[in-house]
Amino acid sequence: METIFAMSSAQGKAGVSVLRVSGPHAFAACLSLCGDVPPIRIASVRTLKNAAGGVLDQVLVLTFAKDASFTGEESVEFQVHGGIAVVSAVLNTLAAQDGLRMAEPGEFTRRALENGRLDIAQIEGLADLIDAETEVQRTQALRVLSGDLGARAERWRRDLIRAAALIEATIDFADEDVPVDVSPEVTALVSAVIADLDREIFGVVVAERIRTGFEVAILGSPNVGKSTLLNTLAGRDAAITSDVAGTTRDVIEVRMDLRGLPVTLLDTAGLRDTDDRVEAIGVERAKMRALQADLRVILVEPGEGLPIDPQPDDIILLAKSDIHVGAYPGISGQTGAGVDDLVARIADTLSGRASQAGVAIRLRHKEAMQRGVEYLRAALSLAGNPDTADLAAEELHSAVRALDSLVGRVDIDNILDEIFASFCLGK
Repeated sequence: METIFAMSSAQGKAGVSVLRVSGPHAFAACLSLCGDVPPIRIASVRTLKNAAGGVLDQVLVLTFAKDASFTGEESVEFQVHGGIAVVSAVLNTLAAQDGLRMAEPGEFTRRALENGRLDIAQIEGLADLIDAETEVQRTQALRVLSGDLGARAERWRRDLIRAAALIEATIDFADEDVPVDVSPEVTALVSAVIADLDREIFGVVVAERIRTGFEVAILGSPNVGKSTLLNTLAGRDAAITSDVAGTTRDVIEVRMDLRGLPVTLLDTAGLRDTDDRVEAIGVERAKMRALQADLRVILVEPGEGLPIDPQPDDIILLAKSDIHVGAYPGISGQTGAGVDDLVARIADTLSGRASQAGVAIRLRHKEAMQRGVEYLRAALSLAGNPDTADLAAEELHSAVRALDSLVGRVDIDNILDEIFASFCLGK
């Protein structure tokens, strides 16, 4: 295993930059630069020198023993002053040492996987933690990084192996009297796992939205005040406003943080029949994006019908409440009346949905669990018949293999490159 190094903090000038070295020659590199190897996991101040004895920087050094570091290898971290010239000088000195090379993107984390420090689901959680922009995203990523999904997968695995063992015992002793009917215990174990998986599968869609962001579409007829409302919500002129109907012809997106939830507001073209080909395209796009969004805010004026059929939780508001009164709660992007109430309703609705998220957060997780459920339902249908007991046991083993892929025990080589490609050089 080669010894690798890279800057693990952000690129560019900073107060402090962190350089990480990991591998069998990490302590030798530390000895060469510092003159000694500080005690394990005790922060120590040292002066770094190059091969000619020239001073590079005065730094804080942390050393980690094998199996007690992030990578599971002997590791050293140098906290250097974050000037570009300082960082470059230390990296060049490391590169000049025998047995050391610059790390590839995600290579530190890949070694953590190979050395059993993290499973594949935890690595996905780590990637999400690095990319997290809101509090809910951070919390969800930490839950996955802590190993919750791996712990659940291990519990499911244990229960299914127990169920398979019970069925196989009936096969092994088919010519003898088996004193206990194993069917009730097998059914209970498998049914409980199916119920858990169904809950997690349901929560994946919500968890994915937390990762990528919820979408809220603002709909209504032309010149009803959609763009003005968007600008008020965004706190800036994100969309062009005009008295001329049909100003907005494409979908305008504004990213926001609502109670820690990532939310993208969509300002859509006014919904109406039109002979203008360009506007007609905008109207069609507006309808499509509105149907795909997680929530819709529908603005209407007095006497107007609804431009689309509302879905559960959709919010219907009377537009321009500063000059109109009507049956629906009012809102005015011009004066700000009702805006706080709208933000609260959106946040309440999406927060309620976010609470349904589980620890499985990606489409890959959902597909693996769905395969597992298919195998388990097949096993249940076969388990009650002695003539098909061997087939039931094989279905259970197939389910175990499907769930093992959640944490990287099997069938992960084809996804590793994609996952690690999202990591930066020093991770």
